[in-house]
Amino acid sequence: MGRKEFNYTQNREISWLRFNERVLEEAKDFSVPLLERMKFVAIFTSNLDEFFMIRVGSLYDMTLMKKDRIDKRSGMTAKEQLDTIFDAVSPLYKERDKVYGEIKKQLSPYGVCGLDFKELVPQEKKYVKKYFKEQILPILSPQIVDANHPFPHLLNKALYVVANLSRGSKWKLGIVPVPEFVSDILYLPGHDIRYIRMEKVILEYLELIFDKYQISDKNYICVTRNADITPDDDAVDEEKDLRKLMKKTLHKRTKMAVVRLETAQPLSQEMEQFFCEKFRIQKKQIYRTKMPMKLDYIFGIIDKIPLSMKRALTERPFEPQPSRMLNEGSVMKQVRKKDILLFYPYESMEPFLRLVKEASTDPNVMTIKITIYRLAKKTRLVEYLCAAAENGKEVTVLIELRARFDEQNNIDWSETLEAAGCRVLYGFEKYKVHSKICLITYRNKGNIEYITQIGTGNYNEKTAAMYTDLSLMTADRRIGEDAAAFFQNMSIGNLEGEYHDLLVSPVSLKKKILSLMDEEIQKGEEGRIVMKMNSVTDIDFMEKLKEASMAGVKISMNVRGICCILPGIAGETDNLSIMSIVGRYLEHARIFCFGKGEEQKIYIGSADMMTRNTEKRVEVACPVYDETIKKMINRMMKIMLTDNVKGRKMQSDGTYKKRVQSGRPVNAQEIFMEEAIGATSQIEKKKKKRTGIFSRVYMRLFGR
Repeated sequence: MGRKEFNYTQNREISWLRFNERVLEEAKDFSVPLLERMKFVAIFTSNLDEFFMIRVGSLYDMTLMKKDRIDKRSGMTAKEQLDTIFDAVSPLYKERDKVYGEIKKQLSPYGVCGLDFKELVPQEKKYVKKYFKEQILPILSPQIVDANHPFPHLLNKALYVVANLSRGSKWKLGIVPVPEFVSDILYLPGHDIRYIRMEKVILEYLELIFDKYQISDKNYICVTRNADITPDDDAVDEEKDLRKLMKKTLHKRTKMAVVRLETAQPLSQEMEQFFCEKFRIQKKQIYRTKMPMKLDYIFGIIDKIPLSMKRALTERPFEPQPSRMLNEGSVMKQVRKKDILLFYPYESMEPFLRLVKEASTDPNVMTIKITIYRLAKKTRLVEYLCAAAENGKEVTVLIELRARFDEQNNIDWSETLEAAGCRVLYGFEKYKVHSKICLITYRNKGNIEYITQIGTGNYNEKTAAMYTDLSLMTADRRIGEDAAAFFQNMSIGNLEGEYHDLLVSPVSLKKKILSLMDEEIQKGEEGRIVMKMNSVTDIDFMEKLKEASMAGVKISMNVRGICCILPGIAGETDNLSIMSIVGRYLEHARIFCFGKGEEQKIYIGSADMMTRNTEKRVEVACPVYDETIKKMINRMMKIMLTDNVKGRKMQSDGTYKKRVQSGRPVNAQEIFMEEAIGATSQIEKKKKKRTGIFSRVYMRLFGR
């Protein structure tokens, strides 16, 4: 199968690695404060971990199938993709190590020092040894590997200190798990933030652990296992309770195949061969890293830094601001009068939470229905939903137990909701429910009316302050009736429901998006398509983009991560422009704009244009009817598409380049923050003015 058949598309895994490379570029940006740069190194690392666990794990599973599937976008087999990934990741490790080393060195003058054992002063060495003997040594579980002691199961992403042990002429392997219930780092006494990582402490004192042996080839390692767990159909048939099944399935993650081995030092030839045989991996799946294999402790260090120093090392603090479309009164009353759009994280999630809280006690409210994909560990939303049920409202919560890496959290919340009297549903066997929709039904003068909220992001109070998302609250009857039909269909397991205004996958969302693109194609050079999403992989969507471009339609796309279509391919995607923003906040909103002027149609929703979203998930997109909100969204899109600070333009070979700044710098996220702060200031001024007028009137009428 020749590459020429795929000249306007690219492999999704390579596209994802290029996205993560953009994350690493932020860590190299000297205009970003040092600890923020270190955060980007941590995010890059966490992203790469998940990539190996899920995407590499999935490809590994494919290689075990009798029939090797061919990637539609690149013509590569699963094995060819894996080989390409392993080769592409190697230089990224070297680049990350270099960036980490530079940032670590630059943090040292500020008194933030991650140290090797040899860098400790004598007093510190004495302190560390005492701590090790009293606090760490008693809780370690060392093991030797020989005929009587089989090679242990190494947990996914856990650290292990290893060494060759000899006594006489016999050699064996020694393994010491780094306990997961102790701190990743040991802070040293003093005013500065000097610390040493726990694996280095254990490595230093291996002689105290294996005191009967000669020790060589000291190292620490970490395995990454396939974590792409999905309950198979047979299991679902046998286990009727999905919550119980997911609890069982989660245990699989610790036992699945190794897809990567990380080491701190180069392995000896014998040890390399030993690990390759034990883990059934190739040499190219072993990566040496000079930086920590876990970087979560960075966030703890940031919390310890004095406020005076924080100003130099971190971004200036920003709190999500009050909505400029709302006042302090009842949210329900205000939404009844006009549609409200919240723009996270520049604006707070608070109005939506107030809406649910008001509904939980409003005597006219009869039902509250919501779909939940990811929740924070601490969440007021669940508190309000439980209160609503306890107040006699009918509360229906469709919670997705298979939200990757949030399965246990969602299981726990589902039990809490059920205990409070909420009706809890778990969705469908083969389809994840990824939609973000909430419906409040109430009675008004004998009529049934609706308030519907539809968003692009999860009902997660933590990520609402970190991800850019839109949240639309509307009393539009057309949308409310569709939402009511949606929840009825979800309750009876009907994926084939028909809706007038809402776009719902797996049936109508992709079909309607393609139809709206066809309308623009009919306009030729007068056609206009502007979209924002996280990923693009759906082959039908990409073919339609190509068709639109060939018809002369001007297409602008803001795609944060994976993008399998290539722009600027002569005769095919000449009229397609693609850019990506990687900045302080994670770009997460999904926006679809068709046409221009009065005839323009805008939708917001939960779906990316990925086959998994369009065909294998329940997603909801909602039309925006309010002209004021349409103008707001168009302005947002224009600012983002012209970002020349954090925006990068995709080239025809799939690589990205930062725009050359001509004229004033445009940093979309900074602009939105400044505008949110400015809007709050204006609101406060108006309040003071009103208060002043009231005071003067009062004085005239009543004196002192």
